[in-house]
Amino acid sequence: ITSLRRHMESHHKALYLDWCDKNNFLSMLPKCVKKCRDAAEQESQSQSTLDPHLREKPAPAELVVKYTDALFREAAIEWLVATDQPIQALEHPAFKNMIDIAARATDGVKIPGRKTTRDEIIRMFKCNLAKLRDRLKV
Repeated sequence: ITSLRRHMESHHKALYLDWCDKNNFLSMLPKCVKKCRDAAEQESQSQSTLDPHLREKPAPAELVVKYTDALFREAAIEWLVATDQPIQALEHPAFKNMIDIAARATDGVKIPGRKTTRDEIIRMFKCNLAKLRDRLKV
């Protein structure tokens, strides 16, 4: 594509630019792209203040949604459907335990990411394997 663009720029530039104007198309010729990029850089460097872009961050109390059974039921069902869980997943003791633990949180709940989850699964597996070995030695 780059070679085609260079060819268009060197041999058919006027025709291509006319076509771009008629079809409201942004020219992708290398020199046109560079000119647009340089103009954008110059505009960003001339920005003197960020004030028009700043907004007040709401206080943490405003972010907290009051708990209701209906809101929890809706969120649980949305999770169930979005992650393609079986309906009985909400009745599983491990799920109930997780919700009970989360309910005791005072500063919100930090949900672990993929890497942390993977590492914890491996750690738990090794721990359980060691316990099993100890039990089988007896």
